[in-house]
Amino acid sequence: MAEIVLDNVTKVFAGGVVAVDGVSLAIGSGEFLVLVGPSGCGKSTLLRMIAGLEETSEGTVSIGGRDVTDLPPRERDIAMVFQSYALYPHMTVRANLGYGLKVRKTPKREIEERVATVAELLGLESLLDRRPAALSGGQRQRVAMGRAIVRHPAAFLMDEPLSNLDAKLRVSMRAQLAALHARLDTTTIYVTHDQIEAMTLGQRVAVMRDGRIQQVDTPQALYAKPANLFVAAFIGSPAMNLVDADVVDGELRFGGYAIPLPADAMPPAGRVVAGLRPETFEDGAFAEPALPRIDVKVEVVEELGADTHVLFAVAAPRVEASEVREAAGDEEVVTAVEGSLFTARVAPGTAARPGLPLRLAVDPARFHYFDPQTGLRLEPQPAAAVVA
Repeated sequence: MAEIVLDNVTKVFAGGVVAVDGVSLAIGSGEFLVLVGPSGCGKSTLLRMIAGLEETSEGTVSIGGRDVTDLPPRERDIAMVFQSYALYPHMTVRANLGYGLKVRKTPKREIEERVATVAELLGLESLLDRRPAALSGGQRQRVAMGRAIVRHPAAFLMDEPLSNLDAKLRVSMRAQLAALHARLDTTTIYVTHDQIEAMTLGQRVAVMRDGRIQQVDTPQALYAKPANLFVAAFIGSPAMNLVDADVVDGELRFGGYAIPLPADAMPPAGRVVAGLRPETFEDGAFAEPALPRIDVKVEVVEELGADTHVLFAVAAPRVEASEVREAAGDEEVVTAVEGSLFTARVAPGTAARPGLPLRLAVDPARFHYFDPQTGLRLEPQPAAAVVA
């Protein structure tokens, strides 16, 4: 195990393109940290700089208290697992697992012992004499991870290792990765663009945008208190509903709605970007009577078994902040409705049907607020503090 410390790390490519911009981050010994963000945010470049596959333009990288900024990859005591399995097709699983040790001139007996231990750990014992072509995608990925584990490195660096797998297998492999880390307790940095993967795997998650870290925290803290609009829009599935709104006379007003706000959590008066996660809503027929209600017209109903997603139109323009567009991957959102399309996560017993009206309860104590100019989070304050 080893602590990894990045101090003001920067990477500038030819032509002045800044891929990583002054990142400072400490990953604790034995920690599982996930770097997450949209394509082009610099997460893979940062991982490659830690590995020594990319030179550092500025700043320093240390592993286990040793400055490795100018050391080649083989001297950094790290092991990488890539998106592509990079297995040798002509070698058996046994030979693939032991190859890294063989080139380091590890004694043959020790190689055999380590390979046997890792094969048992990953459930590969019956596959040791097969070649990669005879393996499934999940089995190949386990071999790729085993090849890294067998070296007993100070740290694992993983670059989107599950992205080639189908959805069901990714879920299974995520669980195996989490259990594996719990057993090995090795410092791990994991790169992904999938925020669900980040939230389920990471002990801490670092959200990146434009080469900079926007927020580093536990998955629960990122979800509960996003630091800015980008993190709010990126973290969460379905995504947070965001709308330009006004705080007036103790109410949040947008799209023709006026929702009374609790006195003990009042945002600053004036223009805000309001964030309402889908679970902020509930079908009014099942919700607490004291919660405010809004009447909506249902556009789409998605039955998911454990819960139901109800999509409805709000007569307010979509938030056009650059942070929100980038969180969505710079894709132009195309809908068949005017204004914004909100998502509510409600109980499966809802009577919601497309094209029909529905009364939704909404919990204003769970609203998020952001400054429309800076995109930074606005913390609600008790009414007395706001007046003061």
